[in-house]
Amino acid sequence: MNIPKTPIQLLLVLTFLLGFSCKEPSKKEWKTIFNGEDLEGWSAKFTGEEYGVNYLNTFQAKEGKLIVSYDDYEKFDENFGHLFYQEKLSNYRLRLEYRFVGDTVPGTPSWAYKNSGIKFHSTHPAELPLDQTLLVAVEAQLLGGDGKTERFTGNVCTAGTHVVMKEKLITQHCTNSTYPAMTDSSWVKVEIEVQGSEKIIHKINGEVVLEYSQPQYDDTDEFARKLMEKGHPRIMSQGYIALQAEGHPVEFRNIELMNLDD
Repeated sequence: MNIPKTPIQLLLVLTFLLGFSCKEPSKKEWKTIFNGEDLEGWSAKFTGEEYGVNYLNTFQAKEGKLIVSYDDYEKFDENFGHLFYQEKLSNYRLRLEYRFVGDTVPGTPSWAYKNSGIKFHSTHPAELPLDQTLLVAVEAQLLGGDGKTERFTGNVCTAGTHVVMKEKLITQHCTNSTYPAMTDSSWVKVEIEVQGSEKIIHKINGEVVLEYSQPQYDDTDEFARKLMEKGHPRIMSQGYIALQAEGHPVEFRNIELMNLDD
């Protein structure tokens, strides 16, 4: 070890050590993950189509918005789609705004009226079979009101999965939040905070509407079993996020991510 021999050398060493010890940890910041101009960083997967095919130009970037468009469809015909973000994630916060516009395309299931969602903890879309319709992942469900029935938004739905809520395993497909769905085309702010498998929080317009934990594969589901056979752990703690296209036009904007991992 070289010991400082002059006052100047000693001052330089002390300045370095002080600066090192006082260095602040990196701050977690929001990052825009949709540039508003194109689908860079995002890739589509549709039922019956290979990964990367944006079937009938369903997902589009237009006027700063990411839109789900059915202008080129004659009939829906179970063309369920998901648009995946490129980064694999575990601990993070995701926020965006959404609204439903227009009418469902002919052939859309009745339950898909003003229905979309944010899927997360999904396997990579390249692993998905061609015929998979409901993506095996956890979903923060986004709904709009129909003016007739009581509907909520920010719900949790669990295709091929289960979650734990208040120390109880929830096996039903969807569990409602406490936030009523909007019947008009107003923009709705949604945020999910995902802490691996430990805790997931849903917020609508800044209000916490749902909390749960331990997302896990349902071993009675064919696709979930195949994923576990490939080595995916039952408890889901990481994966990819995706926006849904289920037959009703929807628009997204201000899509931002805060990665909570170091």
